[in-house]
Amino acid sequence: MTPPVSLAATSTPQSTPETPLQPAVPAEYAAGVCNIGPEEIARRRRAGHIGLVLAIAVFAGLVLAGAPPIFRVVLILPVAASASGYLQAYLKFCAGFGSAGVYNFGRLGQTFAVPDEARAKDRRRATEIGIASGFIGMVVALVAVVLPI
Repeated sequence: MTPPVSLAATSTPQSTPETPLQPAVPAEYAAGVCNIGPEEIARRRRAGHIGLVLAIAVFAGLVLAGAPPIFRVVLILPVAASASGYLQAYLKFCAGFGSAGVYNFGRLGQTFAVPDEARAKDRRRATEIGIASGFIGMVVALVAVVLPI
């Protein structure tokens, strides 16, 4: 006698070690527009805060130490880092994820691959964020250099 065969179809696809399931791309994801959810946005905002505090501390330290104004050019780095964090939080788009071709709308540390057709848009947005952050850092540093303090 042969064992009974189930004819019922399963409603969810099964994952095997050879073929792990890739979740469906969430509705929140938009190529070149939005690739992170609330937890990742909060992380980027915190990075912006940290960069801002660091920039202020470096500026104050240089002024208090009486360093020549040209030394204030080092503000490019913390200001650009701060701008990057704030821009990514505001845009709901992680530049690092965009460059890597991944997104995350769940818990921190989880990433999923974006569809192949979306990668170019994500890389372009990541580049834009990097250029804008660098520009902001440069402008703020130059203003700090010319301040009569």
